[in-house]
Amino acid sequence: MLGIALLVFREVLEAALIVTVVAAATRGVPRRRVFIGGGIALGVLGASIVALCMGFIEGSLGGIGQEVFEAVVLLTAVVMIGWHVTWMASHGKEMVQHMQQVTDSVKAGSSSVVVLLVVVALAVMREGSEIVLFLFGMAAGGANEAGFLAGVPVGLAGGVGVGFALYFGLLRIPIRYFFSATNWMLVILASGLASSAAGFLLQANLLPAWGNQLWNTSWLLTDGSIVGQAVHILTGYEARPAGMQLVFWAVTFIALVVGMRMVSRRMATQHRQRAARPKASVRTVPAA
Repeated sequence: MLGIALLVFREVLEAALIVTVVAAATRGVPRRRVFIGGGIALGVLGASIVALCMGFIEGSLGGIGQEVFEAVVLLTAVVMIGWHVTWMASHGKEMVQHMQQVTDSVKAGSSSVVVLLVVVALAVMREGSEIVLFLFGMAAGGANEAGFLAGVPVGLAGGVGVGFALYFGLLRIPIRYFFSATNWMLVILASGLASSAAGFLLQANLLPAWGNQLWNTSWLLTDGSIVGQAVHILTGYEARPAGMQLVFWAVTFIALVVGMRMVSRRMATQHRQRAARPKASVRTVPAA
């Protein structure tokens, strides 16, 4: 029972942390709960389909199907998060200024939430399919029914509980700093996901390692610990990273930061140009 609960907890925690950051980053956007809830539902459905088809995926890709699938899912999430953070770089100030109003700038946020719905669905699908596959493996290994009935709910509740704790912690950030803080969290999250994708491609021997172990910080924080797993999801931390993983992390981080800066400068220039335009004079009609 304990082993099953721990396995489910760790997988649910990975998905919950990503969903938490997405939910916090879309604070104030109309219908975000519908989009995020829809993403979770799609993810659960996708996880079931992937679990059922994993044998076919493995066979069609010569035994490396799971690694390739994981990498594609992660890189897709990176692209979606990248789109969102650049969008927020141009609309974040308007979101702060009009948090209590239904304005065009806030309504426009719905298009960004649709993109992040995909991120939520991918996160839930990826972790959910792993849970299903692991539980099937445990069942085949002789795990009893009582262990499943007790372990799965405990693990699920624990992972969701940690996610909620992080979410309400993020909401305590003052609103004037909120979107900037969550945007940076998303940048770091995307960089970590890119690094993890590189790790799966290395396992499939589709990329050169460029150094199998640049350093070893297992003495400080191991990959297998609960804290290490959480830090890995939020930042891409690896106790023994390969050089290619570091390259993926750095390239993603730099690309997103540069993109955010470019969009912010362009929007600032457009605001200055609008402010500098002479206002149209109001013509008065003489009294008869």
